[in-house]
Amino acid sequence: MALLGVDLGGTKLALAVFSNEGKMISRKVSPLGSRYGKEAGKLIADYVGEMISEGESTGNRISSVGISVPGISHISTGTVWAPNIRGWEDYPLLTEIENVCGSIPVTIDSDRACYILGESWQGNARGCRDAIFLSVGTGIGAGVMINGEILRGSRDIAGCIGWMALQKPFNEKYAACGCFEYYASGEGIARLTKTLLAEKSEYSGELRSKDSDKLTASDVFSAYDRGDTIAEGVIVASIEFWGMAIANLVSLFNPEKIIMGGGVFGPAVKLIPAIRAEAARWAQPVGMQNVTIDVSGLAGDAGVYGAGFLALKKLSELK
Repeated sequence: MALLGVDLGGTKLALAVFSNEGKMISRKVSPLGSRYGKEAGKLIADYVGEMISEGESTGNRISSVGISVPGISHISTGTVWAPNIRGWEDYPLLTEIENVCGSIPVTIDSDRACYILGESWQGNARGCRDAIFLSVGTGIGAGVMINGEILRGSRDIAGCIGWMALQKPFNEKYAACGCFEYYASGEGIARLTKTLLAEKSEYSGELRSKDSDKLTASDVFSAYDRGDTIAEGVIVASIEFWGMAIANLVSLFNPEKIIMGGGVFGPAVKLIPAIRAEAARWAQPVGMQNVTIDVSGLAGDAGVYGAGFLALKKLSELK
């Protein structure tokens, strides 16, 4: 008997077969390409069907399937909203996958929920009952675990902290992704760098030679490591935003651990001491003294591990 975890990202699909103890048995990755709507759904269904068939032939028969999606999973309807996949405003993913799986149970949840579930199962939040995964990549989200359960909210939207208000006054440019994400996501880092490059005509450092349309957060971190002045300004601003966000999470939820993950952490791992120092300026002091800030133990596989745990949890609920 085995578990199938499926992690749909903005650009790729990852699938992994796990033992009930959390050992990864096999893994596949496929680019999402330009698929959207039903084409994206079909890609997932085809791979799930393929993995189920392979499991039958290899002796690792799939007993449950968990799926992580980059957006909102509506538990009551089985539909999902994924802003980066066109045509997935209210997509009936559960029904589509159940048609492939037959009697095999299927569970779907948001990527942010799966990140913290994966870390609590096999990563750096093992043994924690109150923990948060702060994901900073193209966007920003948080998987919040309270008393061993995922905090969902009244419409399954809890954890969309890219919309956390960290600067006043409100500006219309925050409407699409939120204030926090606008400045401190991977895209936000690149965006702020482009703005500073346009404003500082006297600057002649290495970022000036970059094509601004292709500038990435990775470019900014590389320049920061070499002492570039604009990169330093952008990263200092990011540290302030990440620190304020962590302070708010600590003061609201009193977690025992916060896990930093996503593509930006990554190169930003070395900044965690500075982020903690910034958070300590703002947070409830006793909560801040007692929280640990750590990096993801599963890196890019946190979502697929979390999906595997969804599958395991479903089996335990059916017993």
